[in-house]
Amino acid sequence: MTLLVTGGAGFIGSNFVLDWLAGHEESVVNLDKLTYAGNLTNLASLKEDGRHVFVRGDIGDAPLIKTLLAQHRPRAIIHFAAESHVDRSIHGPSDFVQTNVVGTFNLLEQTRAWWQTLPGQERAAFRFLHVSTDEVYGSLGPLDPPFSETTAYAPNSPYSASKAASDHLVRAYHHTYGLPVLTTNCSNNYGPYQFPEKLIPLMILNATRAKPLPVYGDGKNVRDWLYVGDHCQAIRLVLEKGRVGEVYNIGGSSERANIDVVNTVCGILDRLQPFSAGNYAGLIRHVTDRPGHDRRYAVDTRKISTELGWQPAETFESGLGRTVQWYLANPSWIAGIESGSYQQWVNLNYGMRDQ
Repeated sequence: MTLLVTGGAGFIGSNFVLDWLAGHEESVVNLDKLTYAGNLTNLASLKEDGRHVFVRGDIGDAPLIKTLLAQHRPRAIIHFAAESHVDRSIHGPSDFVQTNVVGTFNLLEQTRAWWQTLPGQERAAFRFLHVSTDEVYGSLGPLDPPFSETTAYAPNSPYSASKAASDHLVRAYHHTYGLPVLTTNCSNNYGPYQFPEKLIPLMILNATRAKPLPVYGDGKNVRDWLYVGDHCQAIRLVLEKGRVGEVYNIGGSSERANIDVVNTVCGILDRLQPFSAGNYAGLIRHVTDRPGHDRRYAVDTRKISTELGWQPAETFESGLGRTVQWYLANPSWIAGIESGSYQQWVNLNYGMRDQ
């Protein structure tokens, strides 16, 4: 028995692969293009593990997908591969359309053609699990109820629009062709191995280098924060028990304003690694807001809780504490990703913003 995982060298994907192989004998074929955020160092502990087969490649490569399906005959595909950073989508939306829309279409089309050739029992047992985001639902007002699985889509960035398109394709392949799909829409993830373009690891790394901590606008944009290990557990449950064709929202039930997240990171660092020049919060700088910045996200997790019995194991405080400790304990991982191209990106996105 085998899983095919796309994007399994990225942040969430690599955490999923590591967690899966820690608890299952079933092997994983890991397909990743290794763009800037894909990092084989995340999977270094699996180097000698025969259950982990890494393939460098693109989900848009139809012959490659066809070959992998025929060779490994996976019982399920877990589809993480995506461009995922809103700021990058603003600077360069074409990559997001190509990977998230065209790439997902190619993966679905090759999967459909192969799946239709399977014998009855194998065909019935197969699953295609598509991992998406709460950003497809748009933005909430301060008193609005959280997004549910039936909330109408209203994406506001090129990133969320491309993910919304991929969600619709997955849905269409189920309703048109009968492909047994599952879709999950998660809130903001954080935890080990996250590339430091996202808020929490960026704040940790900048603080430990006594660099400014850039916070968009007034810092009061609200997100629901989900520890990546809890997310991986939820995906495993959806794969095992989820109803075919259904959508499951996965959230941490931990709404926080961005400025509060940054202050909490600073407080943890003050305790673990005191700042010689005072406290880390003194490094916070408010910068020009992101164009079209959604004000609030939050997801209603009652469906996955009621149907599958899932609840997050980590509180925001416990998960964030573990995350900060991980970054402090892994300077070699950080050094390995701080390449020239990453620094160029940081300068592009933050260097020209007004303070």
